[in-house]
Amino acid sequence: MQLHYLDFDFSDEDTGRGSFDAMASVLPDRVPALLVEIAGVLRWAIDAFGPAGDDEGEWGYALHGVVEPDTPMKVEYDATAHRISASPAGGSARRTLSFTLSGSAVFCAAFREACGVDD
Repeated sequence: MQLHYLDFDFSDEDTGRGSFDAMASVLPDRVPALLVEIAGVLRWAIDAFGPAGDDEGEWGYALHGVVEPDTPMKVEYDATAHRISASPAGGSARRTLSFTLSGSAVFCAAFREACGVDD
């Protein structure tokens, strides 16, 4: 999977679990492409490891967004439609989305391979 907007940083835990964090800040006309990219990563994770779980599951994720300078966005993934919605949608202000994937050592290794993510 080729990523254009997301550049992940990896953090590992003593337990063997790890997390990948990415943040992307785009103008409104680029938001749809960014959301498609995030949805693609989540679809890969679901297809490869099943539905997201809690902190002890095979994998999980968190999505947060802000309309600059400080208006919170509601960002939700619909696993059935493989689509992300983000609101508010209007205006010309830059949008910043943060995306965290976390999971087991097996999940982390598979994600690195699938997306070409380096430590």
